[in-house]
Amino acid sequence: MSAFELKSPEQIVAMRAAGLLTGQILLALEERAAPGVTTLELDQLAREMIDQAGAESSFLGYDGGYGLPPFPAVTCISVNEQVVHGIPDGRVLQAGDLVSIDFGVSLNGWHGDSARTICVAGAPQARLDLSEATRQAMWDGIAAVGVGRTIGDIGHAVQTSIRAHRPRYGIVREFTGHGIGSQMHMAPDVPNAGWPRRGPRILDGMVLAIEPITTAGSPKTATMDDEWTVVTADGGDAAHWEHTVAVTKRGLWVLTAPDGGEAELLARGAKFAPLA
Repeated sequence: MSAFELKSPEQIVAMRAAGLLTGQILLALEERAAPGVTTLELDQLAREMIDQAGAESSFLGYDGGYGLPPFPAVTCISVNEQVVHGIPDGRVLQAGDLVSIDFGVSLNGWHGDSARTICVAGAPQARLDLSEATRQAMWDGIAAVGVGRTIGDIGHAVQTSIRAHRPRYGIVREFTGHGIGSQMHMAPDVPNAGWPRRGPRILDGMVLAIEPITTAGSPKTATMDDEWTVVTADGGDAAHWEHTVAVTKRGLWVLTAPDGGEAELLARGAKFAPLA
């Protein structure tokens, strides 16, 4: 019996509904993010859209199983030097900010999880480049997924993609991708660095969240007094991208991407295999 939650085709289709809703709300938040808008206003928009869809937040009240204070929002919004788990508040977005939004919902018992980094109007080229390198690394990692391959293949692909850039970006290793399904975080962990042909085998019916997190400088981090917000130790910028991907013998279906990942997968020679 597998140690991992393997989904039937019908369950993957149900997860696609959660993934589409996750992606739609993230895109709405990206459209709203502009100078003068607070991170709390973005979180409120996400709350309203979750309620309208009859879904539940995957993040609100989450404690990670480590005795942390329950997370007080439905989004993690991390700005500039904030790496992950930023708590929305009265912070006003400024022109040029680098804003990473991590978001997930549960719909009919199945979770979707996705993140994107938004460059607010007027962002300098260095921030645009960091975000794009991270986005490309996410897709390179997704394209390395396949039945019979290993979790190490994914981490190696992400790491290779990021290290191809100059200046060299940092890879935050203490936070990883993960299995996802009836719970938001499940086995296996999916590191953003690794060796090919190492780690657990990828099986038919697995659903994984692939999420590289990079920094413009040192990858060392620190956690703020709120016990959630993680920042770069050197004050440099950070970027975060994530998609949820289902793997079957036929190929891949990116559940949180509007097109199912078709364009990016085919551009990388990976098999695009939607189930609906």
